[in-house]
Amino acid sequence: MHILMQLSPKSKSLNFELSDCSVGRDRKMSKLSEESNQLPTEPITAIGVVTSPSKVPDGYYVVAQTTDGADADLWKDGLFKSKVTRYLCFSKETKPEVVVDIKLIDSKDPLPDFFTAVPETIDTKEAAMRKRRLCVKMMPHEAAETAVYDIQITTKSKYQVVNYTCVGELNSMGIWCKMGDVARKLNQPAPVPLQSEAQINSPRRIMSSPLYEQMGGGIYTMTALDDVPFTVSEKFRGKIKEMQQVNLMGITIKSLAEIEEEFYYNFGTERSVAL
Repeated sequence: MHILMQLSPKSKSLNFELSDCSVGRDRKMSKLSEESNQLPTEPITAIGVVTSPSKVPDGYYVVAQTTDGADADLWKDGLFKSKVTRYLCFSKETKPEVVVDIKLIDSKDPLPDFFTAVPETIDTKEAAMRKRRLCVKMMPHEAAETAVYDIQITTKSKYQVVNYTCVGELNSMGIWCKMGDVARKLNQPAPVPLQSEAQINSPRRIMSSPLYEQMGGGIYTMTALDDVPFTVSEKFRGKIKEMQQVNLMGITIKSLAEIEEEFYYNFGTERSVAL
């Protein structure tokens, strides 16, 4: 009984400590969940790796902590502390393509079909990971049905994130991604420009661009007047004789036969010389 009396206070103290840790972890996970909910609702369009959270490019979000508040360094191992650090980051800026899948494979494994590896860091162009490769599958936004909307990292693989899919494990940490449906943008017809009253009442000018045809060795430009027949109107055809009787300033209108008869020339002289 004496031993139990001595152990019971320690037991209670240990229970309180475990309870406090559990509450602290829940608070940190709740905070990360709130931060995740504050992200833009658009799908992820780019994924990268940086050497430090302070070197994240503009427009990128860095996963600097795990779901329980630990350091989310992807390079560290459990035995030795290294000066080299790597952090996962992603962007949600509007781009033609979105991320539809993520895979974490061994560095010696072949690259999956339609996937692209993330081989180096964005800021220093050094190796992104060791012994593992992060692979990303992209697809045009209009063709994608589902896409990746968020990424979280857990300290241990046994911890699960609700509504997230495990991508893989790295250095005793699990990488999780949240999938979602891609919203379709309806194609709206282009608005018809409004015309002012002056434009409506003003006569329209039709501008026709010339057509070009190959004619022999050169180019002939066709205009709007080409192939348009020019004939005398029917109402003037019966008045030809009347028009011939009109004396216009001393000019007599003659027919084709009269002109040929008056100005006929047989070119006899020219033909005799040529012979």
